[in-house]
Amino acid sequence: MYGGTTTLIIVAILVILGLRLFYTTPTCFDGKMNGNEIGIDCGGSCTKLCQNAFMSPVVNWTRFEQVAPHLYNIAAYIVNPNIDGEAPNVPYHVQMYDNRGVLITEYDGTVTLPPHRNVLAFQGAVNIQERIPAKVLFEFTGAPNWKKQGDRLVSLLITNKQYSEDENGSSLIVTLKNSSVESLGRTAVYVVLYDKNSNALGFSKTIIDGIDAGATATAPFTWPVSRQGKVISIEVLPVVE
Repeated sequence: MYGGTTTLIIVAILVILGLRLFYTTPTCFDGKMNGNEIGIDCGGSCTKLCQNAFMSPVVNWTRFEQVAPHLYNIAAYIVNPNIDGEAPNVPYHVQMYDNRGVLITEYDGTVTLPPHRNVLAFQGAVNIQERIPAKVLFEFTGAPNWKKQGDRLVSLLITNKQYSEDENGSSLIVTLKNSSVESLGRTAVYVVLYDKNSNALGFSKTIIDGIDAGATATAPFTWPVSRQGKVISIEVLPVVE
């Protein structure tokens, strides 16, 4: 009996030593599917979402608008249907063609897809010299790296949109209020101007450095073109930078 007990104690000690030597605590960065992960280093308690845990972003439209001789604003309107999934710095590629299908210009960029919000992949004042554009194409060039994230701008309210225009141009001042008890950091504000048929007439982007708790801030926009009274509605799309 004594011999058996001693043997069990020795085996237990060896097991404990073995676990200490060879067992490592599962993490979200060890390249293995362990712990409560659903995939390799994703799902469960990991901040990174697995590929099958999110829906793909949808590109509703891609437009260009002339804002000065040879200069064009280009934007792609992107919808993120994921309520608690954010994808920062998703790479994309844009190509602009003339009416003969000849490439005029192309460029690369990145866009952050905020949780359950729409956003623009926007590029302002693209110089195409004497060329005349006919269409523009947008495509993602890399898969979004989705992370768990709630809406950080749920407390941000759009309190006023003051639009005006004359024969020389148009302008818009958007007033935003932070209804939270915490300050908001640097925020990008995109706007889209629509006509009565919900066609996008114009778009732009500006940056707000931050909004203190309970405070308001204004985001100004100007275009050196008149829209001849066709603007019927305005959509404001804020995104945390």
